[in-house]
Amino acid sequence: MILCGVPGNYIPKVVTFWDWLGPDKIVHLIMFAAFAFSLMLGYKKEYCEYDKIYRIRLQLTSVLISAAYGGITELLQLYHIFKGRYGSVYDFFADVIGCVLGVLIFKLVFRKKIAKNSSPIQ
Repeated sequence: MILCGVPGNYIPKVVTFWDWLGPDKIVHLIMFAAFAFSLMLGYKKEYCEYDKIYRIRLQLTSVLISAAYGGITELLQLYHIFKGRYGSVYDFFADVIGCVLGVLIFKLVFRKKIAKNSSPIQ
């Protein structure tokens, strides 16, 4: 929340959709990927021990919680709760994409542990 509230006057404004890939959006991607990844780390024990349907629920929960947080920060910026910040739909899109990336990175990092725990007992 602190990083989302820091004035961003030095960051270039997004004028078109193609400006989306500017440094500001990369920061949003990284911040929210880390947030969703951290949420998944909290679910790691449950995630690795249960079935695929339960894992999908945890993934969706992590994406929804972190995306909601991103939406709230954008609304706070839009209504000038944070001075010197301005809400943007493009920032929110970057937040959501970052959330999905965070979950995907978690899946890649813990793929072997998940495969090991979900193999049939011999």
